[in-house]
Amino acid sequence: MKVGPKYKIAKRLGPSVFEKTQTQKFAIAQERGERTRGRRRRGPTEYGRQLLEKQKVRVTYGLSERQFSSYVAQAMKTHATAEHTPADMLHRFLELRLDNVVYRLGLAPTRRAARQMVSHGHITVDGRKTTIPSRAMHVGEVIGIRDGSKSLPLFENYGERFAEMSLPQWLTWDAKKMQGGVAGMPSTESASPAGDLISVLSFYSR
Repeated sequence: MKVGPKYKIAKRLGPSVFEKTQTQKFAIAQERGERTRGRRRRGPTEYGRQLLEKQKVRVTYGLSERQFSSYVAQAMKTHATAEHTPADMLHRFLELRLDNVVYRLGLAPTRRAARQMVSHGHITVDGRKTTIPSRAMHVGEVIGIRDGSKSLPLFENYGERFAEMSLPQWLTWDAKKMQGGVAGMPSTESASPAGDLISVLSFYSR
């Protein structure tokens, strides 16, 4: 997915859409800009709010409109229950993408970097190299770093970085073996949604 100027997009959708805009410097600049422009703008319409939430989630995961709408369509086909609503399923589909799992494991600093890491063949699933960032992961599958890639500068000091990070409870990682996996299904409690997923589904239901 082609991305325009990140700071400009983050000012419209919110700093959470890009890792590089989740800084105090950006927050101060954004607050200063709001004071300069004033707060006389009319609030967005319900349609506008839903559109904003849709764009926020789509950009956060780095998906094209076609890819994202496909996940939404799959989620909306889900028979809603108390435990599995369409919003829950959409969140699960997005979180279980291989590139997102690589990012959640801390192997890459951003989802964009994780996507490149997978595309370049550095990641294995159940011992086999895969180059498909959108691959859906399943409980029990093992993710690792290809033997030929372990010595690359790309993974230097990863052990130290891993020791300082908090791993989502639905993922596991063995720093010595340099491999981990999906231990359970992601939920909105174990991995905060990138936006209001109910509004996203409402947008596509129009």
